Amino acid sequence: MNTLPTRQQVVSLCLDLANRGYFAATGGNIALRIDADLIAVTPSATDYYTMQPEDVSVLRLDNLQQLEGTRPPSVETSLHARLLRARPDCHCSIHTHQPVASACTLLGQALEVPDPLRRQMLGPRIPLVGYAPSGTGWLAAKLARAIRRDTNAYLLRNHGAVCCGPNAPTTVQRLIALEAQATEHLRNRIQARAATNTPLQPFLQHLLDSLI
Repeated sequence: MNTLPTRQQVVSLCLDLANRGYFAATGGNIALRIDADLIAVTPSATDYYTMQPEDVSVLRLDNLQQLEGTRPPSVETSLHARLLRARPDCHCSIHTHQPVASACTLLGQALEVPDPLRRQMLGPRIPLVGYAPSGTGWLAAKLARAIRRDTNAYLLRNHGAVCCGPNAPTTVQRLIALEAQATEHLRNRIQARAATNTPLQPFLQHLLDSLI
C-alpha cells in the first residue's frame, strides 16, 4: 500500500496548525486513519517546519507496531489510538496546545456548548479529562473512559485539547470552533468576576488583556 499521500497530509496539517498557533515547538500531534488497520502518526520530538513525510510513522492500529517511518511515533500515539478505535466513524484525531482551550483546562470544569452550530460540531458538552502525565497510558485510559459518540472535542486537565472528525478539514474546523467556544467562556467568566470587583487570577488577567 502506498502510504505517502497520507504521510504528506500529516506534514501539511502540522504546518497549518503550527501557523495557526495551535502547535508550538514540538507540542501537538496528529493521527490519520489510512485504512481499517493502519494509522499515520506524527513523529516524536520533531520540529514541524523541518518534518518530512518519511519521518511520519505508520502503525498498526490494534497493537501500535511501527511499519514505516524513520523516527519513533509521538508519545501520545496511544491517546490517538484509543480514540480512533472507539470512534470508527472518525479518520482524524488531533491533539493541540491551542492557547485559549488550553487555558480552560486550568479551570477544572467541562465546557457547556450553548450555541446550536457549535453543539452540532463539538457535542453538547466538552468533557474535562482528569490529569495524568503526558504520553502515559494512564492519560490515554482516562480519555478512553470519556469518549462518547456525540462528542468530538475533549479538554485534558492542565494540558491541552483533543478533537476528532471524519476527515482532517472537518477536524480542524472543530478545533477552531473549540477555540471560539473557549474564548467566549473565558470572556464571560472574566467579565463576571470583574463586575463583582473580585481579583482575577494572574492567568485570567493575562487572558483578559489578550482577548479585549
